[in-house]
Amino acid sequence: MPPPGPTLLDRCVEAGVAVYGVGKIRDIFVERGLTEAVYSDSNDHGIDLTLAYLRRPGPALVVTNLVDFDSKYGHRNDPQGYARAVEALDARLPELTAALDGGVLFLTGDHGCDPTTPSTDHSRERTPMLAAGLRGGPYDVGTRDCFGDLGATIADLLGVPWDLVGTSFAEEILP
Repeated sequence: MPPPGPTLLDRCVEAGVAVYGVGKIRDIFVERGLTEAVYSDSNDHGIDLTLAYLRRPGPALVVTNLVDFDSKYGHRNDPQGYARAVEALDARLPELTAALDGGVLFLTGDHGCDPTTPSTDHSRERTPMLAAGLRGGPYDVGTRDCFGDLGATIADLLGVPWDLVGTSFAEEILP
């Protein structure tokens, strides 16, 4: 099902910012608002593809879905596997932050899929968000009103006009 209206990805493409999708991003956005997209077959493969996109010249938005968190561990209620996947991602964070070239890395979930709950479905209304690549910090932006705040912040950081839902917190995280 296509998004019900314009998205951050659409606004970025309209503003001339390249948008690269990794993992199932092309499915989530029904191939809309993407300059280029590629599927991944694991978290590590997704990180490798993300690094390749981050090394391209020019301003860009790289949206990555690390598939193992969801399909292998979250929906299968495997907290030990999920924990190992978090540790593996943590070990690769230096590579990701080194490739930012002055940019910002936001880590968040696309929904809450807690592997420790009895349900194998989406089980949380809120997901954590971490940011890297900023000087100063860490910054606590508190509980936000909506996920659109992240979109507004990314648009703000990329200089993309924003007329959608959400309020930017860029001023709160910039030194």
